[in-house]
Amino acid sequence: MSQLDVTHFKHVVGHFATGVAVVASATSRGPVGFTCQTFGSLSLEPLLVSFAASNTGRSWPLIHRADFVGISVLSEDQEAIARLFATSGADKFRDLQLEFAPHGSPLVPGALAHLEGRIETVVAHGDHDLVSAAVHFAAAHPGKPLLYYRGGFGMLA
Repeated sequence: MSQLDVTHFKHVVGHFATGVAVVASATSRGPVGFTCQTFGSLSLEPLLVSFAASNTGRSWPLIHRADFVGISVLSEDQEAIARLFATSGADKFRDLQLEFAPHGSPLVPGALAHLEGRIETVVAHGDHDLVSAAVHFAAAHPGKPLLYYRGGFGMLA
């Protein structure tokens, strides 16, 4: 078998549609967050979620030091927020009227769902860390999800 290149690999795995979330924490520098498409339920007993965070970015090293993390599952009209939180060095929270979870984690207003969890485990895998968090708060709101598919954003029909 020939060795795969990154471009081809990204093309192939891009055929799997995912939701889009913002992962954020309250830090000593203020709220910090990033866009995440690798997020999901991990366990029902105990209640755990997982997400992948780039270990080369600016946000994750700050969030990693926090006890709690807020996760906002973005709705179909929040593509601009997804793009903003994917931009390194941007003032990501400047125009948001933040909501806060019970343990103080920042949440994106208008999101489809909000969760807050205590970071339990972090395991390095290549250029990303795989994180599990014990869920302490969860709330769902009406609407449709923002999706990421084949390198771009989309919506359910």
